[in-house]
Amino acid sequence: MIKIFVVDDEPDVELMFRQKFRYEIKTGEFSLMFALSAERALSYMSTLEPFDLILVLSDINMPGMNGLELLKRIRSMYPDLTVFMISAYGDPHNQDEASRLGASDFITKPVDFPSLKQRILNSTSR
Repeated sequence: MIKIFVVDDEPDVELMFRQKFRYEIKTGEFSLMFALSAERALSYMSTLEPFDLILVLSDINMPGMNGLELLKRIRSMYPDLTVFMISAYGDPHNQDEASRLGASDFITKPVDFPSLKQRILNSTSR
């Protein structure tokens, strides 16, 4: 099972991910968890055991702590965790900064879910 933690300040993101990955959830291929802020994500992650999480998908533009700061903190606490950054803006600066900070991949919105699924499978099969 691939345990995915989605961090995005937009509440409708959870419903969209659950709809787009309903087959994967039903068959047990994916397990999804959600947080509406980077601060909540870090708080939740601090309660987990090692390997309780396989992949984090985080939006970059969020109020409070943004996704790039979250990425920095995740890297310091969980250096081997796979982290994909998601942004509505294909801004080369954000892409470069995410890569420099250790993001495993960069996804632009609107999310192409079949492509995202393949990228998830590719990144977790290593």
